[in-house]
Amino acid sequence: MNQQNNIKTTIQTLPNKAGVYQYFDKNDKLLYVGKAKNLKNRVKSYWRFTPELHPNPKQELRILRMLEQAVKLDYIVVESEADALILENSLIKQLNPKYNILLRDDKTYPYIYIDESQDFPRFELTRKVIKGKNITYYGPFPNGGKVLLDTLYELFPLVQKKSCLREKRACLFYQINKCLAPCEDKVTKKEYQDIVLKAKNAIVKRSILIEKLTQKMMEFSISERYEEAITLRDNIKTIEALTISSNIDLAKDEDLDIFAIVGGERKGVIVKLFIRNGRVISSSASTFRNSELYNENEAYKQTLLEFYSVDTPQISKHILVANSFEDQDKIATLLSKRFGKKIEILHPKRGSKAKLTNLAIENAREVLKRDKQQEEIEPKIAELFELSQTPYRVETFDNSHMMGVATVGAMVVWSDGKWSKRDYRRYALEAKDEYGQMKEMITRRIESFKKSSPPDLWILDGGETLRRLAVSLLKEAKVSLDVIAIAKEKLDTKAHRAKGSAKDIIYTKESVFELSPNDKRLQWVQRQRDEAHRFAITYHQNQKRKADTQNSLLQKKGIGPATVKKLLNYFGTFEAIQNASYSEISVASSEKIAKILSTDNVK
Repeated sequence: MNQQNNIKTTIQTLPNKAGVYQYFDKNDKLLYVGKAKNLKNRVKSYWRFTPELHPNPKQELRILRMLEQAVKLDYIVVESEADALILENSLIKQLNPKYNILLRDDKTYPYIYIDESQDFPRFELTRKVIKGKNITYYGPFPNGGKVLLDTLYELFPLVQKKSCLREKRACLFYQINKCLAPCEDKVTKKEYQDIVLKAKNAIVKRSILIEKLTQKMMEFSISERYEEAITLRDNIKTIEALTISSNIDLAKDEDLDIFAIVGGERKGVIVKLFIRNGRVISSSASTFRNSELYNENEAYKQTLLEFYSVDTPQISKHILVANSFEDQDKIATLLSKRFGKKIEILHPKRGSKAKLTNLAIENAREVLKRDKQQEEIEPKIAELFELSQTPYRVETFDNSHMMGVATVGAMVVWSDGKWSKRDYRRYALEAKDEYGQMKEMITRRIESFKKSSPPDLWILDGGETLRRLAVSLLKEAKVSLDVIAIAKEKLDTKAHRAKGSAKDIIYTKESVFELSPNDKRLQWVQRQRDEAHRFAITYHQNQKRKADTQNSLLQKKGIGPATVKKLLNYFGTFEAIQNASYSEISVASSEKIAKILSTDNVK
């Protein structure tokens, strides 16, 4: 009753202003974030006040579940509804509330661009707006943009490197017929512009690239250059997969961005189609979890706000959506203000545009059908460890040091059944003990939630003490996230990875697990831990290889191992030795060594 009174009191004091509201449970965990044009009216709609405060039965099931657990209500007042939309989206990304859907496909897509104000322009990749009066963008390319760019330079004799023109002399690329050497005036601006036009045409009409690549692949194969032929074969497949095939005729050269979102039993799918000058230039399909929380309005709202960030190089004036949604006009108004031009979000019901949104929906359903046939272990993990959600995205932490120094923390990421290596991170750590190192590492990860949303699960290489540390730090940040830890049982007061008789023990919020070595769920957790350990120690292996190489170079110059050690003790690193002056090396060793290193230093 007191809990209901707390919420009722807060509702009575809510202002008639735009803002964001947050519901919390008895453990002060964030349950839900919402936005409102009028806080008092919006929040009151969740409740009935007679005979006593209780949830409005007309709310959808997920909201009813949320309200049953809610014991506290907070709010933040903002200037406008547009500001509320932006803040709501930001808080969902950072804090991952239990009853909000979190769409993780928030990476910016690259574009190919060319600056034709230059005499001999090059094609480049970018994810941001490039300043210039004569910039042309192609894309976005959710997949395959780099392959497409590399193919242009493979098939057209363009300026291959940024540095080529600066050198003022023809290089190897000219000798192998990949460049016409404008650096030595061997090609005119007009002739080069004709090549650029052909390359620009090939970016859009991919059949030109595929035909040329196929011909070159056959030539490599006949010449028994099989590795190069296989690379071209793979590139052909990548370029072919850039777009969803469509025979729909738009009848005019329009630019359209198309979004279709379909929620399934276990997951949902977002399909994006990008049409430029009436042609499908690229497409993508990504999945999201927590589909039991699926809400069409939240899904489209979050997808569009994340995709059209301030730095988006190019945005179509017309965005097509496969389903109309509640905040459609509000999002269009916000994007128009953000990009300084009128942007419309439309839900076509007939004609060629409706056929395009239907095509996107069909492809989304096809992705759901394929994924449904795959057996997943993650739901079994969630059931065994009593997690709050299925861990489809997992971050695992470990740390490593070399002889007590150069401690590095490692985070590896498992996402939708595979390693997401582009999201791996290493952390240089200052703390000397394991507890301090883990605290330092996960604190820095929590601070980065603003840019990269939290996962479904954290796995720590360590025991219950480290697990509780992570839980307390997350609670302090008001982030809802499951945490488990895995550690070897202690033999002779120490846990050694190498001791075959030591068992792995898993610590969770609810219990401690000692599973059979052949249990697939244990093996899954071990796999996460082992990958984190591998990634951590790889840093030291690479550092050692680099040091060995530099050591060898020094010794080739007649500097013995004892002198190398003496120099390292004085300067600390090989890089510092390389940058040291004659007088500094003289002090650290001798004038003879200083003369060798200062006149012909190690590169």
